[in-house]
Amino acid sequence: MVQLVAVLLLAFQAAVVSGVVRDSTGAAIPDAAILIQRAGATPEPVATTGPDGRFTFSLDESRMPQTLIVRAGGFAEGSMPLNTRETGDLQVVLQPAALLETVTVTATGTEQTLIDAPASVEVVTAEDIRTSPAVVADDVLRRVPTFSLFRRTSSLSSHPTSQGVSLRGIGPSGVSRTLVLSDGVAVNDPFGGWVYWSRIPLGDVDRIEVVDSATSSLYGNYAMGGVVNILTRRAAPGVFEATPQYGNRNSPKLDVFGSNVWGRLGVSVDGSAFNTDGFPVVLASERGPIDNNATVKFGSLNGRAEYRASDRATVFARVGYFGENRGNGKIDEVNDTRWTTANGGVRVALPGASELEIHGSGDVERFHSTFMAVTAPSATVPARSIERLSVDQHVPTSAAGFAANWSKTAGRQSLAVGADWHWVDGESQEQGFNAAPGPAATPVQAVVLALNRASGGTQRSAGIFAQDVIAAAPRFTVTVGARFDAWRSYNAHNLETNVPSGTPTANNQPALPDRSDTAVSPRVGAVYHLTDRVNLRGSAGGGFRAPTLNELYRQFRVGTVLTLPNSDLGPERLVGGEAGVDVRAASNVTVRATWFDNRMTDPVSNVTIATSGANVTQQRQNLGKTRAWGFQTDMNARVGADWRFGAAYMFDRATVEEFAASPSLVGNFIPQVPEHRGTVDATYANPRLATIAVTVQIVGRQFDDDQNIRVVPGESTPGLPAYALTDLSISRRIGPNVEVFAGAQNLFDVQYIVGTLPTTIGSPRLVNVGARVRFSR
Repeated sequence: MVQLVAVLLLAFQAAVVSGVVRDSTGAAIPDAAILIQRAGATPEPVATTGPDGRFTFSLDESRMPQTLIVRAGGFAEGSMPLNTRETGDLQVVLQPAALLETVTVTATGTEQTLIDAPASVEVVTAEDIRTSPAVVADDVLRRVPTFSLFRRTSSLSSHPTSQGVSLRGIGPSGVSRTLVLSDGVAVNDPFGGWVYWSRIPLGDVDRIEVVDSATSSLYGNYAMGGVVNILTRRAAPGVFEATPQYGNRNSPKLDVFGSNVWGRLGVSVDGSAFNTDGFPVVLASERGPIDNNATVKFGSLNGRAEYRASDRATVFARVGYFGENRGNGKIDEVNDTRWTTANGGVRVALPGASELEIHGSGDVERFHSTFMAVTAPSATVPARSIERLSVDQHVPTSAAGFAANWSKTAGRQSLAVGADWHWVDGESQEQGFNAAPGPAATPVQAVVLALNRASGGTQRSAGIFAQDVIAAAPRFTVTVGARFDAWRSYNAHNLETNVPSGTPTANNQPALPDRSDTAVSPRVGAVYHLTDRVNLRGSAGGGFRAPTLNELYRQFRVGTVLTLPNSDLGPERLVGGEAGVDVRAASNVTVRATWFDNRMTDPVSNVTIATSGANVTQQRQNLGKTRAWGFQTDMNARVGADWRFGAAYMFDRATVEEFAASPSLVGNFIPQVPEHRGTVDATYANPRLATIAVTVQIVGRQFDDDQNIRVVPGESTPGLPAYALTDLSISRRIGPNVEVFAGAQNLFDVQYIVGTLPTTIGSPRLVNVGARVRFSR
């Protein structure tokens, strides 16, 4: 009898809540996130709307009072108090979002709207991703003018080691000066710092937040230049989605996502697969018999689980596998990567409106790349007609991390304290080859093994931080924080032996000196709501980045340029600030402007140390001092229910301020940073007709070398010429579960230059068509 009564009480306490989410025209809004929030607690996701905008979930009445929150890309957040006597067929109407109403979590680590963030933040929504023709994440992010990769080309055709991301031109290189997170876990390569953008399944992304200013005070290493935080969708009951598509150049792609919820357990799985025959990357006038298409084939599979062990504790875990194979545009020059990752932890709601989160992660990666040397042209050897294997390189890497964060909201303050620890061990295992004796009869010349090299080490870092967000007055909020980091590189070596004799070379160093250092990264920010329509903000702080194992110990070659490592590198440091204003010119028009100034000390750069004909030797060196300053502005407007317009522009002057070792570089522009970059976009979205989106990206002239002297064919002025690209996408719903789409990147097939020695070009016109199929319970 007692057991029966207990069951009846539980049934009474669990009410079924259902409803539908629509826009102001009455059209259903699919994929809206449904959350429940108790007083003083973090909102918890409980459901996602289906293609018809409907949702259903169970509500624990014993945890009242509660608030229903609804979020959907492109719409302002909606909320209502829940009355358990009226939980059936709720009607939620969302209004188009003004830009400043968008919710972000990355700038301070806490949920806040853009209007309350003390820094410049850009949010790329799921709607933006759906209306982009891009098939990889970096091509989606190029709509943000502050975002760029090391070289101005897509990850579809660039070597992984050149995919480092830079915000506001803070020292771009193959190594990122920006921390890239996926649900709070770093996805930067642990050995080299670059990012595998093909590893991010776009079908699983809820939104991407880009914080342009230094945030080392909160996130530590790599966050010197800012943070890109990729936030994925949470598990919802009975969801399955598939997005098959096919593009020109024989380019099929498939994205899948599935999730379900069983009581307190939510599980989701996502995967992505892509393959393309690729395209040439060397300028046609310089292309030779050794040049072929740059190709890529990649796939990923990820699984996540979240279990609410109690009303106060949630356990979560994630595992993932990623594989990629590339042909790098020359015969037999390839690279491939295999990466397995796992992370997990627990979130606990503590008494007094505080929360503790503890998580750990581990990574095992295997990177392989070959490098081909091109025979210099002569009277008997045409240009780019003969190549030989120069280096065959394997880089096994293992990494682990641990972090603990405690946060508490009390009155007008939101306090956060945390600590983290990271460990990475990696080694570049190389075989070096010389040309075999005798004439070369084919494009690929025979080679003989000349030396073996094993160069690498171990790096360990730890940090602690504290931050307080204080509502000092009704219209004035201050954020203060600081972080202390310490790191050490040890077990370093460069084992180099001749083949076949086995004797050590002159560069053989079994034990390189250990290196250690510390950094303090303070930050202060403020937001003042001058009026209901005008918002002032500003921040200042410091950042740092420790040199990676890649920069310290691994050498590589690109074309005729050999880049050497430098085991004596020290950390980069930055002091910077920004000031901005946000103006809500009308209910549907927002204008933002930000001035920034970032000054780096000892930035790591590739410095030319020798030239011999077309062959160039560079070495990574701490460059002295650089400065990147300028301003950025953007405008967003909605016209009626169907039209949305946007425009953004950044002026960025990045120069060398001081370098005692080579004074001739002082005053030069930092390579790969254009002074001008901007985007213009227009979207027409009518659920009854179609969604059409057009984006124009404009990139100004930039230099390709530290000396600012290289000239591309057909140009008289040094540098890589400016260009403009147009993207187009069209989509339409066919019934409640299917949406068809077509898109084109570089619609007008513009040829633009991305590098020299040899002269390389970016992506041509890429067209794709496909369908999004979604079923939900």
